[in-house]
Amino acid sequence: MAGMRREHLAWAGLAAMTVSFGLNFTMGVFFAPTAAAYGVSATALAVAAALGTMVTGLAQQGIGRLLDLLGPKLVLVGGLTLISGSYLVLAAVTETWQFVAAYMVLGGLGFASSSTLTVTTLLGRAHGTQAGPAMARAAIGINLGQLITPWAATALFDPVGVRGTFALLGAIGLAATAVLWLLLPDDERAATVPGPGESLADRWKVLVSFGLHAATLYVVVLMLPKHAVEQGWSVAGAGRLVALAALTAGVTSAGLVRLLRRHPPESLLRVLYSVRLAALLPAVFVPGPEVLVVVAVLFGVASFPVIPLTMAILSRGLDPARMGRTLAPAWVIHQLAAATGLGVATVVHALTDSYRGYLALGLVLTVAAALLITPVRRREPVTV
Repeated sequence: MAGMRREHLAWAGLAAMTVSFGLNFTMGVFFAPTAAAYGVSATALAVAAALGTMVTGLAQQGIGRLLDLLGPKLVLVGGLTLISGSYLVLAAVTETWQFVAAYMVLGGLGFASSSTLTVTTLLGRAHGTQAGPAMARAAIGINLGQLITPWAATALFDPVGVRGTFALLGAIGLAATAVLWLLLPDDERAATVPGPGESLADRWKVLVSFGLHAATLYVVVLMLPKHAVEQGWSVAGAGRLVALAALTAGVTSAGLVRLLRRHPPESLLRVLYSVRLAALLPAVFVPGPEVLVVVAVLFGVASFPVIPLTMAILSRGLDPARMGRTLAPAWVIHQLAAATGLGVATVVHALTDSYRGYLALGLVLTVAAALLITPVRRREPVTV
């Protein structure tokens, strides 16, 4: 089978990221009902989440090598199979250690193999220096996954139960994976360049900015519901805030597809960081729960859409045969910065009984991230 045409690959990336990010972020929705139905402690679930995130980060370097050795199609399909399969396994486990192991190993490795590094490599190889619009279109899948999959899970808990919901979502993920396997073109086996990836030393400012972005992004996205409840919101209302942020992020990513044809990603990134600043200022300084609607909308605009813009800069002019290895360190930095941010935010909350202190730090990190974004010169790809 010849597979889909190059200009349609962004839609495949969108579908893959809908499955990958949807299944990854929906695990939080399962925590409370799983604790009740399985008898798994809340502490064990928190440990599983932390270990899964760590596995995802530590695996990035190896995933980068596999991308260059096997090609993005095989890695993407393998990752989607693992993360979808983790849901099927979680439907059948009976012991706490089995739940933690399946979530950590299958879920962590599956997400590492099927998320942004792999999709970026797929599109970067196909489109070269013009990959920005395709990356922005594929990134819409991040927000679709955040919107659709948690809603589907909560709607299924009552009629089919927790185990049935795990099994059904896992089966849907595997079905989507099979379709992508049939539609994606086979990887072109260019001669693999031995050794490490190219140096990103000349792009260190962008890498640091990406880390500062992650340290702010994950804290706000994951802690906004808890912060909202502490400000007087109901649990259901706090969940709607997250959905609102995901919706505005998806609309922004769709708009970036056109904007990237006329404007360099560096300029658009500075605009998004300005919007993030506008989101965090009222979160820190304006009292009352109502302001969190504004915070959710503005932060959504400047949340996940930062990722395809940064990848468009970092992947510009890279040797396609080494792209996976070259970009992998960016995702190690991203995951470690996110984990550090979550840790610091937890400590700040424990000391002050509020997330406002970390949100104020987020203002500083956002200004620093914006200042670090400078134009990155193009490279001529190495001919192999």
